[in-house]
Amino acid sequence: MSWLTWRQLRLQAATILGALLVLAVGLAATGPRLAQLSSAAAEDFLNQATNDRADSWAYLVGVLAVLALPAIIGVFWGAPLVARELEAGTHHLAWNQGVTRTRWLVTKLGLIGLGAMVATGALSLAVTWWCAPIDRAVAAGEGNGGLLTQARVTPVIFDARGVVPIGYAAFAFALGVTAGILVRRTVPAMAVTLGVFIAVQIAVPLLVRPHLVAPSRTDVAITESTLQGFRGSGPPGPGGHVDGLLVEFDRPGGWRLAARTVDADGHDVRSLSSSLADCLPTSVEAPPSPAAATDPRQACAAALAAGDYRQRFTYHPASHYWPLQGIETAMFFAVALGLAGLSCWRIRRLS
Repeated sequence: MSWLTWRQLRLQAATILGALLVLAVGLAATGPRLAQLSSAAAEDFLNQATNDRADSWAYLVGVLAVLALPAIIGVFWGAPLVARELEAGTHHLAWNQGVTRTRWLVTKLGLIGLGAMVATGALSLAVTWWCAPIDRAVAAGEGNGGLLTQARVTPVIFDARGVVPIGYAAFAFALGVTAGILVRRTVPAMAVTLGVFIAVQIAVPLLVRPHLVAPSRTDVAITESTLQGFRGSGPPGPGGHVDGLLVEFDRPGGWRLAARTVDADGHDVRSLSSSLADCLPTSVEAPPSPAAATDPRQACAAALAAGDYRQRFTYHPASHYWPLQGIETAMFFAVALGLAGLSCWRIRRLS
């Protein structure tokens, strides 16, 4: 039974594992050089790594590979696993060989699901190891806003680090098997698996992950050094309207969830003074004026500081990375087990 299960999946498994081996060799060859650059370049490390095409491409390919692997496993390992048998009618032969339906399915789920998690975990940990110097530099406050300067706790990067991709792989595989049993057609099951997995991967960072751990809050005083600009509406310049403030978020390695302006009593400021419209950038078509050479932000920052306005940030600090990883991984494992249970229940009722 076990041998037959692996034999049925040998082509898909060989393709994916071969690609992973090539990527792992590339990471192993370039990782030590990146670590040496981190030690030698010090605070200029991220700038040099960003300007290096090889490092930038290795980073991008590694992240994309970890993001894509669970979806590939769900579509090409999970969805056809049972749907192909049901579509071809070969499941009747297996069920007449003294093997119960439940044992037949559990064997498939256990062997191939374990292989999917091991493959994804190995790739994720290899990419996490390779990116460790970059993550340390970002957490220390280095960076230039480029590709390599995104904190590992932020969406997308979070999905390609640590142990959480293992949970994604388990979920994607179980989702594919369940879709195959319910749809009973291989290609439609593959399409359903891909669509649902992508939808979940978009929804979780937006709606679920921010609430898995209680976020932190901090107030930043508005000064000339922290005030970066204004969000405005209407025509540029004094005729416009100030909708909000852009204030420096100085929490290296953190994930900013929300920012709002509060007054001295801590109440949200719904509308800012119309006098702040003078701080909005003027239209490029407007003729230059003697006052154009003067940056009005200094006066605006002074006015905001006099009113004791502050910017209140809600965020997940870098220290929340592993708690979020652990909780989200457990959540996806739980959903995967639920889908496996649904598959076992459903297959016992197939004709």
